[in-house]
Amino acid sequence: MGVSLFADQERRISVLLPLPLSGVYDYALPPAMTVNEGDFVVVPLGSRERIGVVWAIDPPENDLPFEKLKCVQDALNQPPIPEASRKFVDWVARYTLQPAGSILKMVMSVPGALKDPAPKVAYIKKSSPLPDGLKITKARQNVLDFMEGMIPMAASDIAREAGVGTSVVKGLVDLGLLEPVQIHDPSPFGEPDWQRDGYKLAEQQEKAADDLVAKTQKAGTKDGFSVTLLDGVPGSGKTEVYFEAVAKALSCNKQVLVLLPEIALSSQWLNRFKTRFGTEPAVWHSDIGQARRKQTWRAVVRGQAKVVIGARSALFLPFRDLGLIVVDEEHDASFKQEEGVIYNGRDMAVVRAQMGHLPVVLASATPSLETAVNSWEGRYDNLHMPARHADVPLPCVITIDLRLDKPERQKWLSPSLITAIKETVARGEQVMLYLNRRGYAPLTLCRSCGHRLQCPNCTSWLVEHRKAGKLQCHHCGYFTRPPRTCPSCESENNFAACGPGVERLAEEVEETFPELRTIVAASDTVTSPAQAAELVAKIENHEVDLLIGTQMVAKGYHFPMLTLVGVVDADLGLSGGDLRASERTYQLLYQVAGRAGRGNKPGTVMLQTFMPDHPVMKALKSGLRDRFLQTEAEARRGAGMPPFGRLCALIVSGEDEVLVDDAANALGRNAPHGPGLLALGPAPAPLSMIRGRHRRRLLLKTDKNIPIQAIVKDWLGRTNISNAVRVQVDIDPYSFL
Repeated sequence: MGVSLFADQERRISVLLPLPLSGVYDYALPPAMTVNEGDFVVVPLGSRERIGVVWAIDPPENDLPFEKLKCVQDALNQPPIPEASRKFVDWVARYTLQPAGSILKMVMSVPGALKDPAPKVAYIKKSSPLPDGLKITKARQNVLDFMEGMIPMAASDIAREAGVGTSVVKGLVDLGLLEPVQIHDPSPFGEPDWQRDGYKLAEQQEKAADDLVAKTQKAGTKDGFSVTLLDGVPGSGKTEVYFEAVAKALSCNKQVLVLLPEIALSSQWLNRFKTRFGTEPAVWHSDIGQARRKQTWRAVVRGQAKVVIGARSALFLPFRDLGLIVVDEEHDASFKQEEGVIYNGRDMAVVRAQMGHLPVVLASATPSLETAVNSWEGRYDNLHMPARHADVPLPCVITIDLRLDKPERQKWLSPSLITAIKETVARGEQVMLYLNRRGYAPLTLCRSCGHRLQCPNCTSWLVEHRKAGKLQCHHCGYFTRPPRTCPSCESENNFAACGPGVERLAEEVEETFPELRTIVAASDTVTSPAQAAELVAKIENHEVDLLIGTQMVAKGYHFPMLTLVGVVDADLGLSGGDLRASERTYQLLYQVAGRAGRGNKPGTVMLQTFMPDHPVMKALKSGLRDRFLQTEAEARRGAGMPPFGRLCALIVSGEDEVLVDDAANALGRNAPHGPGLLALGPAPAPLSMIRGRHRRRLLLKTDKNIPIQAIVKDWLGRTNISNAVRVQVDIDPYSFL
């Protein structure tokens, strides 16, 4: 057996690779190579080379002798992943029961960013005198005059500024009058000006801002960690309040992360930030291009991107010196990642703040029950802002009993709501109709035999999108053209659209109010920040009388002339037995209601419902939010449900239904039992097939003080499961589909 060249040095390092592997791998470090924890290194893995991160230097000896270690190939000249980010990776892996390498992959989500871009060629003016006899045209002289004392610039930029063609610039280069130099791209992000004057704060806002500023001042110290619920009604100025904490973090040369739901559509927030700080923040979400992702990732790890606004995945960016995290609309269900590594962005933001000894602000007008209970029990601080800015009154909420105030047949607007729309528009004000259903109709069936058009890959109905001329599955994306013939009974042209979507509602509005300027806002009609900005501008400029929208318009937007909000189907979301159905419906409708009357005109909200006596409707009408939350809390406490107990879901899926059932049944037989434990299932998931994969679910319910991860890890370890079957672990599930 040969002896390693490095055996006399006895140096080994542990490297974590961004792969779904069980743990770190040890490698030998060549004598001439120096690395620190967090550095990026190139290492061999099988027949390939991989980039990983140094997780430990000189780790404890393991079963693999030093002489059998493979050598590190190279160390990259990049800033290291900070210690707080590495701790966060390990914590999330333990909590979600996922390999740490899978979490690291989320941190290293842009591998190309580790390779510095090639330098660009720019030009400067040579200081030497012009050669004798050289003829200088007017165009050439323009370039030379412009470049006198200028920094290096690209040929195209020189030509544009000097008002000449690029051939003139290239000619001067050939003559040696302009000298080429290599430059690296500067950071594409401007430096936010924290010294700019902010919004004039009212007394309640100023008190809240002072509290957050004081906490931000402590970021990075042993007392720097804190969690604060910024609890303010819609229009109370929560954004302007936490902007003061952002300014304090910037003044301390710290970075800031703001998490927003629907990040690609938050044009108004971006405009407010630019007004406050003089530049736009870095943006991070799945729709930005690859080149911009590389730039942003590099700017974050180098500390050049001072403020990042992002979706939940931005939590895993390797911030060089993070000083503040804000989770706006902290209650929003979109912060829950439902595929791959399943986690709740709000909860992980609190953990990330704890790892970095910094404050986290959870902002909401309708706090999640988990956050509310943490606030009541003193684990989180609470800054309550019960009044809108400038004492603008909250809107009046009216319930419309659809059993009594019935719309016409195959119509969806009640007579009372139609009258209110007419009166509102006649006053020169704007209306929003809210219906959380995309497309034209959620179901299409055959009038002859009752056959329902279903997705071939999922157990879900195909949604008609009439404008696009297609039927689409909103789970897997499958679409097809509407058939002429029923696949069951072969009758022709006999399909009926059942129920309304926003397209069908728009059709009714056009028939009822042909003179109104109407626009539809849904995630399939407003798909980019540019389209969102265009929508906002039209509403702000009063080019729109009536807005029809889904939940994408329910939060964050401020339209001063919008005074009437009509909720077409307030009961949508209350059925199905979901643990959080009432809570989520209340939050969404409260947020929708908060769009009304935000200017100097009073607002009205009309909720069309078949259940006016439901606790959600009563709470919305009375405005007694805290009483509703306390009632929900007592019901959950009595049932031992979160946040007073723990849940873990196992989702078993695969293409072979027999193998899926075998795996699910094996897990059911091996389910843990004992005091404080209750295992339920297996059972077919409500959506028993998605994207061609059959799905079964099991649920483990435990007392709050029981370490649920350890029990689930043992449960999975005792069960033999086919490699053709996937088992996803969802700690603290939000969805039960």
